[in-house]
Amino acid sequence: MGRGVAARSGDGDQRTGLLYGIGAYGIWGLFPLYWPLLEPAGAVEILAHRMAWSLVAVVLALLVARRWAWIPELLRQPRKLGLIAVAAAVITMNWGVYIWAVNAGHVVESSLGYFINPLVTIAMGVVLLKERMRPAQWAAVGIAFAAVVVLAVGYGRPPWISLVLAFSFATYGLMKKKVNLGGLESLGAETAVLFLPAVGYLVWLGFQGSASFGSAGVGHMALLASTGLVTAVPLVFFGAAAIRVPLSMLGLLQYLAPVFQFLVGVLYFREAMPPERWAGFGLVWVALTLLTWDALRSARRTRGEAARLAARAAAKTPAPAPAPVEAPRP
Repeated sequence: MGRGVAARSGDGDQRTGLLYGIGAYGIWGLFPLYWPLLEPAGAVEILAHRMAWSLVAVVLALLVARRWAWIPELLRQPRKLGLIAVAAAVITMNWGVYIWAVNAGHVVESSLGYFINPLVTIAMGVVLLKERMRPAQWAAVGIAFAAVVVLAVGYGRPPWISLVLAFSFATYGLMKKKVNLGGLESLGAETAVLFLPAVGYLVWLGFQGSASFGSAGVGHMALLASTGLVTAVPLVFFGAAAIRVPLSMLGLLQYLAPVFQFLVGVLYFREAMPPERWAGFGLVWVALTLLTWDALRSARRTRGEAARLAARAAAKTPAPAPAPVEAPRP
């Protein structure tokens, strides 16, 4: 009975995690509908507001959760502080290019950046961390490279927006792996680094008379302030999903965001998709399919090997000796 209740509880927890994951990647995927609402603010002003208001949102979340113990420990580690500063600079580039690209009508090209991000992450692992790739991973990376060439021919230029987004986010992931902080804690540390430059830029814009905050109505002010909320909420959802669902499932869910972005770009913003662009995206999707198949096969093998080792260990463990039988007393 207890085992059945535990199994049902685990299934329910996984379903909850799945919903959190869909919520996180769904929000990220629908961002292209949100950034145009913030105009007439320019991309850099929107970015500065996102930096500043994100810290406010994260601080409030940490207050509610009472998670402050990590701060003194972090301040005693200069190397980690340096990595956080690098992560903050890289995510600033990623956010800024993404906001500009969406508002400039490059939603589809932006989605490509997040499609190829897993492939760039694998390639960086080989180059920087000396990781070994399996044959299927080599094939996926090769197909992705061919896709970039096809898209470069189609665009008449390298798809630099996609490449900047993919490489900056892969670098950001590498920095977060080395820092090893939770999602909220990491975002709090990064936005703390970014807060003063962001506020300084916004104050300078105000003195120049170029700030849209306060000059485009109360609704626009509320939308700019909400950038912190829309940054923090999916991150909280992602953290809740990460502790409830297997890593393989989380890896599959990550494709929801670029799929949504691609559909928004094609169906809502009606961005052009000539044949050569479809060909390039098709190659990317083939590469991702191959990568996903390989990851699932590897995870299945790992689980099978772990089960075999556990069974072998259990077979070698000697059975406990029977308790001595006490002779009956006269």
